[in-house]
Amino acid sequence: MAQKAEEQSGELKALGYELFIAALSVLSIVNLLLLLLIRYESLEYIIYIINAVMTPIFLGDFLYRFLTAGSKSYYLWRDFGWADLLSGLPLPHAKVLRLFRLCRVSRLFARYGARNLLDHYSSHRAENALMTMVFLVIVVLEFGALAVLQAERVSPDASIVTASDALWWVFVTITTVGYGDRYPVTNLGRLVAVVLMIVGVGLFGTLSGFLANRFLASSASREPAAPAAKPAVEPAAEPAAETAPADPKAHFAALKQMLAVQEQAIAELRAKLDEIEALL
Repeated sequence: MAQKAEEQSGELKALGYELFIAALSVLSIVNLLLLLLIRYESLEYIIYIINAVMTPIFLGDFLYRFLTAGSKSYYLWRDFGWADLLSGLPLPHAKVLRLFRLCRVSRLFARYGARNLLDHYSSHRAENALMTMVFLVIVVLEFGALAVLQAERVSPDASIVTASDALWWVFVTITTVGYGDRYPVTNLGRLVAVVLMIVGVGLFGTLSGFLANRFLASSASREPAAPAAKPAVEPAAEPAAETAPADPKAHFAALKQMLAVQEQAIAELRAKLDEIEALL
């Protein structure tokens, strides 16, 4: 019955895509909990900005699932499509509806198993590299900005004092650009900077390697195989091996005939080589 329902709604999609949306769904629920705990306005703004970045992704996910659903009415009303739509809109109180996305996450793990999902991701790293990078960049931006702003808020000389300052500084740090217009002045903030620089180098270096491997593999698969070089003279087919006749004279005659065939092939090959040498 569950498999039939999935066929009607067009669920589930590719495993790499499902893992990406599942990870974003979990992050969005974590952000809702953080908003209940955080009481500093600039830290709240960081979460609001990250939620604004994820909103079009969730809206695009709804459109993708709706347009590819086997039964659009089933997806909308029985597979929480309406919750996907509302949670993808820029409505502050509708984000709690992303809890319904966790139902899809649980169904994903129940169907395939955590070990199988990890094995699939490991064997398709290059294909999932872009989605993995997008998710990791979002995570590093959010928690890096929260960490550095929390560390710098205690210093009167801090240059990172707002949510936009923190997000801008984290982005230029993980991309190793480092404009220098914003920088941490506290020891804890500098420690955050060291971690972000290491993460940034590893993140974008790994992404470059995966994408290069992907592009090279795609180019190799599109190139037609080079045709095998045709020999100038096709060697004469050797006669099928036969059982040696009992008569020694007949056996000698067969061997002599085979030798004549080989001599003829050698003579033709020598003539072709002479023609090529004359041309050179």
